[in-house]
Amino acid sequence: MQKYIQITTTTDKKADAEKISKKLVEMRLAACVQVIGPIRSIYWWKDVIESNEEWLCIIKTENELYKEIEKVLSEIHPYEVPEIVSVPIVNGSHAYLSWLYEELRK
Repeated sequence: MQKYIQITTTTDKKADAEKISKKLVEMRLAACVQVIGPIRSIYWWKDVIESNEEWLCIIKTENELYKEIEKVLSEIHPYEVPEIVSVPIVNGSHAYLSWLYEELRK
């Protein structure tokens, strides 16, 4: 299992993406969250294909914090079924991963 992960989630409002990002960083659950957007998402929802503008949050953290992040996202996310998925960080610069490690421990 990889030590570090990236978790992604999307929202339909920039303000919600920024609120989520700030909360996770303030709680030291994430060392960094990048907010990207707007992006276009096309997906199935309640038997209809939807196409909406969204904001993507890319959350940098440790694998051991995933469950707590999922809990926080489930509590504050405005979507009925928010995207909460993680992928392992397989490689990264030593300097960046050291920074990530330190920021999650302050």
